[in-house]
This record gives sequence, C-alpha cells and structure tokens, in this order.
Amino acid sequence: MASQALSHVFGVSRSLNERAWRWRGGNMELATGMGSGEDIVSQLLLARGVAREDLARHRNPTLRDFLPDPSAFRDMDAAADRIAQAVLSGERITIYGDYDVDGATSSALLIRLLRELGVEAGYYIPDRLLEGYGPSGEALVRLGEQGSSLVVTVDCGAMAHEALAMANDAGVDVIVVDHHKCSAELPRAVALVNPNRLDEEDLAASHGHLAAVGVAFLLAVALVRTLRAQDYFASRKEPDLFALLDLVALGTVADVAALHGLNRAFVAQGLKVMGRRDNIGMSALIDASRLKRAPACSDLGFALGPRINAGGRVGESTLGVRLLTTEDPEEARVIAAQLSALNDERRAIEAEVQAAAEEQLAAQHNRAVHLLAGRGWHPGVIGIVAGRIKEKTGKPSLVIALDDESGQGKGSGRSIAGVDLGAAIIRARDEGLLVAGGGHAMAAGLTVDATQVEALAEWLDTHLEGQVARASASREMLLDVAVAPGGLTPDLVNSLEEGGPYGVGWPGPRIAVGPVRLVKCDIVGTDNVRIIAAGDDGRSFKGIAFRAAESAMGQALLHAAQGRRLWLAGRAKIDDWGNRPQAELHLEDAAWAD
Repeated sequence: MASQALSHVFGVSRSLNERAWRWRGGNMELATGMGSGEDIVSQLLLARGVAREDLARHRNPTLRDFLPDPSAFRDMDAAADRIAQAVLSGERITIYGDYDVDGATSSALLIRLLRELGVEAGYYIPDRLLEGYGPSGEALVRLGEQGSSLVVTVDCGAMAHEALAMANDAGVDVIVVDHHKCSAELPRAVALVNPNRLDEEDLAASHGHLAAVGVAFLLAVALVRTLRAQDYFASRKEPDLFALLDLVALGTVADVAALHGLNRAFVAQGLKVMGRRDNIGMSALIDASRLKRAPACSDLGFALGPRINAGGRVGESTLGVRLLTTEDPEEARVIAAQLSALNDERRAIEAEVQAAAEEQLAAQHNRAVHLLAGRGWHPGVIGIVAGRIKEKTGKPSLVIALDDESGQGKGSGRSIAGVDLGAAIIRARDEGLLVAGGGHAMAAGLTVDATQVEALAEWLDTHLEGQVARASASREMLLDVAVAPGGLTPDLVNSLEEGGPYGVGWPGPRIAVGPVRLVKCDIVGTDNVRIIAAGDDGRSFKGIAFRAAESAMGQALLHAAQGRRLWLAGRAKIDDWGNRPQAELHLEDAAWAD
C-alpha cells in the first residue's frame, strides 16, 4: 500500500492548479476494480489515521467512547466546585462571552445549564467595535458592582492578565474557560480551564483541538457531577447534558476546530440533537437559513454559523446568545430574521473589503505571508476576508482595519496547515511589535499601532518563511476514490458520508472522475465556473468550481478544454433540486488526460 500511496493518481504530477495528485491512503480506483479491498468507509477511516483495531469506535463516534474524565484538566475541579458553591448559595453569576459563534454557543450552554439548575445567570458580550476582544477590567469590575460575585469567561480570558487582576482586586471571582494559546504566566483567576495551558498534562493537552464550547461542555459534566455528590439532585431532576450537544456541534464547526477524536463525537451526536429541534432558538435559526431538512455538518459552517456571527460582526453582539437561550418562539423568529438580514449586510461589506484587499496582493506575490491593511475597512469582516485571501493564494493571510482616530489597527489572520500563526502572533506581541494579540495555529487576532504595520509584515515574512515554504512544497491534491463518470452516483456519495462528519483535521473525501470531455462550460454568479462533463462510458454529470473563473484552472476549462479529455477532482455532493437526487462534483482541480 505504501508504494501505491506514493504514486501519482492517473499519472498527474502537475495539474491545472499545479498540484500532484496522490492517494490519501491506498488505491481506491473503483472504476477499474483496483481498489485496496477495504470497504469504502474503512478505507476512509484508515486514510485519516485510524488504527485498524480502532475502526469500530470511529465508525460511529459517541461520547461514551471519546469523552475524557473532566478532572484530567487543570483547574476543572476548582471551577466546578466554585460554580457549585454559587449555585447552592444563590449567588449572582454572569457569563462573559466572546462575540463570535464559539463565544455565543459557550455562553448559551452555561446559561441553559444553570437555568436547569435553578439559577438564572446573566451574560455580557462585549461590542466588537467599541470594546474589542476579551474581557476588560472595567467591565468585570462593573459586573461586580452590579451584584455578580462570580463571572465565568468563555472563549476569552486566557491572556487577560490586566483585566483579571482588576477583577481580583475588586473582589470579583473569575473563572476562565478558553482554548486559545496561553503564555507561561497565567492571569489571576479562581480557575483557568484550557487544554492549551503550557503546564497541562498529556491527556488534557491532547484535547487542545477543542473549541471553547467543547471545554464548556466538559465543565458542565464536572459541575453536574460535583452537585450530584452533594445530593443537589435528591429532590430535583438532573439536567440532560446531551440536549446541549447541538450548541457544542455548532460552536465546534463554526470555530473551524479540528474534527477528530472528541470533536467528531460532539458533532456527530450534536447533529442528531439539532435534528430534534428541541432548542427553540436553534430551530428558528434553521428555518431562517431556509433549510428544508435536518442540518448537515457543512450547514453549521456555511448557513447557521455565519448568521450567529453576523450579530457580532456588523450588528448587536448579544443577538446570538439571546437567540440560543430564549424560550419564546416569537422572539426567536424575530431575532433569527434579524440575524439573516445582518448576514446579508455582512456579505455586502465583505465584498467591498475583499475587493480593496485584493488590489494590494499584486505587490506581495513574493511574500510568504500576506498582510493587507486599509483605512475604513470594517473590522467585523476582516477575518472572513483573510480566509478568502488565504484560500486564493495558499499562504497565511492577515487583514488589518486601520482606524485614524486611535492610530491603531485591528487585525485578523488565517493560516494554512503546517504554519502556526497563533504562536507567531504571540511571539510578535512579546517582541513589542503588537499592542495585543493571540490565537491558535489556524487563526489569530491582533491590535497593532499603524506605524508598526510594515515592520510587522517584514517580521512575519522572515519568521514564517521556512514554515510556509515547507507547507507549500508538500502541496498536493490528496484523493480518496476514483471512478468513471457512471460511478458518480448518490449511493457513492452516501457511502462517503458515512465516514463523516468531515471538517478541519478530518478532511472530506476527494474523488477523481474521468476521463471526461466538457459538454458545457460557462460562468454563473460572479466567478463560479459551471460544467457538464461526459465520459467514455456515455454517462454525464454536472459540476461547479466556486470562485474559480480567474484561476488558471478556470481559464483552462473556459477557453482551452474544447474537445480535450480531462481528469476532474473535487468533492461529490448530492443535488436534490430536481425530481430525483443526482450526484454532482464540486470541482477543486483538473488535469489533462491526453
């Protein structure tokens, strides 16, 4: 199998997107019967690093098989004990969450849990533009003055040394529940639960891929266990923790957390809970997203998540938490509609910023890291634009919105596999290039003086050049299955989906189809390339390459492919718009077959 894995699929050593095509695992060329002999799902799991003796556990990932003992995490028991004390004594608790989906779902999870425990917790979500990321000391002290003796920060706080010191001096107890990278010196808190603490033990550290909402769920398990030991449920029903998994799934996928191990179990089981529509706000969000079926994993990232995010990006930061915690169907409907409208507004703003950012790209083609900055850019969309630039260029990208009044810029970055952007941003901050900054391997945020932007760009280029070069050198199109056009069927798509849920760290299967000739090729939308391809077996199928019209592949398909045979590669999806479902290809690459 090793020699097969190293060979080029269909002999493609350089595709139209300049990639070598290789098998992710063994040969799965179903069209010729040359497959590895494994069933498709087993092959998909093996190719993603699952040991053969562990296949059964990964075929149907459950919490029973993947959930660790929460006490393995540092400060977890201290956090559970302090919250249990607040519940038992009737203290006022406030959840302080970030303004993105992970923050909103983490906040909603703890609020809903505490509600079932008989405590109506308050919440505080900072305004992205006015307050920025993370807890502020002023806000924490003010919450204490308003009666909150305990504040739990979620998806933020790991690096808030000054703010937590102010809260501590004011007598406000703070528990931090986070997943972002930490420094060796931890802020002053009653407890700091974070698998990415530098002093974390092996088992907990192996869960560093969790989103904050996953860490919050582990805290929920620990809290219920602590209260159970104190006979709190002698006369009241225990909360149904599994009912909270829809929130965990949404936050995990929307935060682009790696979908392996426990995260796969969270998402797989959370999608089942979501399909029951027990959460009134989540149900309204599904309706507002115009989904006519139970949500799939991709819907969390492309339909539900962006709507929750829109509140924090261009609207009111509390909308997501309000939606996901309300018990009023009408309120849920109104908020979900408002978030959908804000999402449309966000798209328009994003398009303007992206166009302006791309104008700067031509002068940066030799840089290892793209850093794009502009005055008047909306800070609420810079993360999305950074992601778009990264996808287009294959390089880590940062986008900075400069503010003339403050003389500073707010930046957001997205990275590529093999380049730890979060660690680089923390080091840049430590070296005095940044006012503030942090993040994780694939994403980071920062605040920088406008006068330091160029110096930061040069530093990142120098510091990350080696990592980017190594990551780019191994840029390959890894394929799982190859079929003739007639083999691209709904049954095949359904079989491939059994290896999911897929996402970052657990990539969706790529399929190669061919050889084919293009029957039709044109542009739809702004720059999407739509095709109809037919094979030598007389079978045809539809395909689309999103945002590809200006790419080398897109131009070749549109202008040079007439009459020539091609191999096509991408992700197989089901098109259910017609009378009966048909399989189509979401095209990512192509290569000449002759």
